[in-house]
Amino acid sequence: MAGRWRDGRGRLIVHGEGVGDGSGSGGAVVAVPRVVPLELATSYRARTKGLLGRDGIDGALLLSPANSIHTFRMRIPIDVAYLDRHLRVLAVVTMRPGRLGRPRLRSRHVLEAAAGAMAGWGVRAGVRVEVVEGE
Repeated sequence: MAGRWRDGRGRLIVHGEGVGDGSGSGGAVVAVPRVVPLELATSYRARTKGLLGRDGIDGALLLSPANSIHTFRMRIPIDVAYLDRHLRVLAVVTMRPGRLGRPRLRSRHVLEAAAGAMAGWGVRAGVRVEVVEGE
């Protein structure tokens, strides 16, 4: 279950992707977590600002609490992952600047990143993520 975080930096750990045991015989699948730099926006002011006015982001931005976002005044397209209260991904969408995302009823947190980044990290519906505060 998600905790109460403060504005700042941390790491996002993506669980759920696996690789074979290397034997080539269809052996056990071993979970390989992916660690991504993370910015936390938990205050009203930080959530309101989000990625507005930026030309990019190194890693991801977590807005909490949140169940929808918009990309008005953004300069870049972004990937948006909606997370439930257990930090399980409900949906991932890519949004161009100037769009209004529809609210997700079970969403408690929203994760934002540069368009295309989440696929590379293995972030997709059903995957669980973990938030670690601090660097």
